[in-house]
Amino acid sequence: MTLARQPQTITDLAIKAVKPGGARRRLSDGRGLYLLLFVKGGSHGWRLDYTHEGRRKTLSLGTYPDTSIKLARSKAEAARQAVAAGVDPSDQRKAFKAARQAEADNADRAERGLAPVGSFEETALAWWSQWSKARTVRHAGYVLRRLQADVFPAIGHDPVDAITAPQLVGMVKAIEARGALDLAKRAMQTAAQVFRYAIAHGLAQRNPATDIRPSDVLPSRRKHNYARLPAKEVPELLRKIEAYQGTPITRLALKLMALTFVRTSELIGARWPEFDLDQAEWRIPPERMKMRDPHIVPLSPQAVEVLRTLYTVTGTGDLLFPGERDHARPMSNNTILAALKRMGYAGRMTGHGFRGIASTILHEQGYPHHVIELQLAHQERDEVSAAYNHATYLAERRKMMAEWAAHLDALRQGNVIKLPQRAA
Repeated sequence: MTLARQPQTITDLAIKAVKPGGARRRLSDGRGLYLLLFVKGGSHGWRLDYTHEGRRKTLSLGTYPDTSIKLARSKAEAARQAVAAGVDPSDQRKAFKAARQAEADNADRAERGLAPVGSFEETALAWWSQWSKARTVRHAGYVLRRLQADVFPAIGHDPVDAITAPQLVGMVKAIEARGALDLAKRAMQTAAQVFRYAIAHGLAQRNPATDIRPSDVLPSRRKHNYARLPAKEVPELLRKIEAYQGTPITRLALKLMALTFVRTSELIGARWPEFDLDQAEWRIPPERMKMRDPHIVPLSPQAVEVLRTLYTVTGTGDLLFPGERDHARPMSNNTILAALKRMGYAGRMTGHGFRGIASTILHEQGYPHHVIELQLAHQERDEVSAAYNHATYLAERRKMMAEWAAHLDALRQGNVIKLPQRAA
């Protein structure tokens, strides 16, 4: 700013000499600073005229005598220096007032146990409020509890636009250190969603979660490579199951596992109240599922036939497959493995292998990936199944399971009949 320097003319005596109603409306102090006379109920107001980015502006510097001549000149000089540095002193004052107000608000929020304004926690709660509307109450509640337990204690009170990638790394490493690897990965994924929300609403400029991947800082979970037969050996396996000379309950368990390809633990722990044979549905409760979500298994006519036969043997009890010695406990997983070993598949096939066989064949025959994954109740879910619901794509899954059972019949009987080709 360039203003002609003028002598400082204002004195306390000059101000007191001015009478109300006189012709003078202002007293100039030079370099744009002046005292506007008799404003706000008879008081005098300090003003500074300045130019910023080609625009003429005026800044209020307080009232006289609360703001003395010396203090007004000091404030004016600070404003001039701001203009010289390319900063609008009016904007500077607004930002200062906003910061002071935010400080006061945050102190009040802290007394009430709330997160600071503009913090990650406040932003995350706003994101969750919007995101949760399209989710089940149970799933939304779970995500909120994980935020409160794992994320907020680490970065909740930090400004959402100031959080760095190293802070996120520290957060997930702390979660992983207690043995919760999956929770650590989900915490990172949820945090990334919150940052995207913050950017979309003008609360942050960038997403620090994009700088790192969970695999960069977290160990990979060792995958279990369950033994399973190649597809070409499945027909003989099915025939050997049909002719199995062990207990009828074990033979029926193997047949049902092939038809439903559920996890071994889900099969051997099955209880009769979970089944509706008239509706041809098996509803596995969440506490028995790996992902703690309820799961529906559509039952093909062949599966219903197996279950009706099994009911004549174990239907008087609660468990479908009670243990041989203790009927109050389910059969052991080793029962399935021992049966496969007896049939000549030791080390080459497990109960879990039926899932891999089904997944491979169904994918090869063109069934939609998300439908197969939903039926497998897999942990890794794509964008279609992220808003997971145990009844999602049930009609498609019911048709797929019926066609899968018919395919197994054809394989067992030696008929080379392919499943209906589907668009991927």
